[in-house]
Amino acid sequence: MRFMMMVKIPATVTAEDYPPDAELVAAMTRYNEELTKAGVLLALDGLHPAENGARVSFGGGGKPTVTDGPYAEAKEIVGGYWVIDVRSKEEAVQWASRAPMNDGDVIEVRQVFELSDFPADVQEAGRLSELPPEQPIARS
Repeated sequence: MRFMMMVKIPATVTAEDYPPDAELVAAMTRYNEELTKAGVLLALDGLHPAENGARVSFGGGGKPTVTDGPYAEAKEIVGGYWVIDVRSKEEAVQWASRAPMNDGDVIEVRQVFELSDFPADVQEAGRLSELPPEQPIARS
């Protein structure tokens, strides 16, 4: 089962708070190496602060509205993530519990949907739009 572990950090974190201190980065590197050695790590990344991002919201007839960060209404934002492949939610939670974090950070653990989790008609609709893994989406 695949799980995404999202690091939630206070929305008040700004570019001035980056990069994290060397001690935390070293601890995070050791943690990432443990995930790799255990054979469960599929992907990971840290994210730039929200002030460098944008939020695209849909409503009002499907027309997108773009809001540049930071987001005044947000209490917390995603600061980074891991995608792991483990046997259970409990194992994913165990891995999340071992991550080196700052006080106030939270890791949200969410299972990733597999096409097989859906009814047959949804699986068929999903197969119609699947790209082969080796075919990236074209960028301009």
